[in-house]
Amino acid sequence: MLEILRRGKSAFGFDAVKAEFEAEGTRHDEFLRLLHLARLAGLKVALKIGGCEAVRDLIESKQYGVDYIIAPMVETPYALKKFIEAKNKIYSSEEQECTDFLFNLETITGYQNLNALIATASAPEGVDGVVFGRVDFAGSLGYGRDVIQSTEVTQAVTATAQACKQVGLNLVVGGAVSVEAVPALTEIEQVGLTRFETRKIVFDAFLLPQGHAAEAIELAGEFELLWLENKQAYYQGLASEDDKRIKMLKSRFE
Repeated sequence: MLEILRRGKSAFGFDAVKAEFEAEGTRHDEFLRLLHLARLAGLKVALKIGGCEAVRDLIESKQYGVDYIIAPMVETPYALKKFIEAKNKIYSSEEQECTDFLFNLETITGYQNLNALIATASAPEGVDGVVFGRVDFAGSLGYGRDVIQSTEVTQAVTATAQACKQVGLNLVVGGAVSVEAVPALTEIEQVGLTRFETRKIVFDAFLLPQGHAAEAIELAGEFELLWLENKQAYYQGLASEDDKRIKMLKSRFE
């Protein structure tokens, strides 16, 4: 895994590894192992916290030294305001210079509030950018994953890219980022794209014009598979570590 991360950083635009306290439910011991790998590879760490006002997650993010913090499912300016207030409470101005704060735009409701969200995000002491979650966005429209690369979804992302570009916000695109997503990502990058991400790897968007995005995404998939296998082996080891003791104690009562 470490060799993949180092290779990805040097040759394929790997910018960060990613974890989620939200939907993925990353446990703290898992996160510490992922953090260790990232630092050994010289990569940043992105973390999606549990909600727009998840103060404890923000406190722990600061303790871990997370580089990118993402608030999920922000649909209204009020929800974004709560995230901004929470991060300004936990992080000093100086500490915020070393951390980027972003929010997930991932539903049709959020997209309908795009202008108001961008205005709130770009205000003084606001946030640094937007993460457009294409899978949940399609789901909020009642669609399945088969339409994520569609013109309708891509047009919504490019409109968000244009709005971010006008006020100097970063745009990150995630959700079903596979080799098949490269044409849509390339189209978005021509409007304005900072990064894009798979489940575990965040890429710098400069990779797209270079023509190596497909290979990079495949490498990220290889890392994720190894990570999941390692995670499975770790917890299987924990589950069986007391087998001998349990067997011995049971024999006493038989």
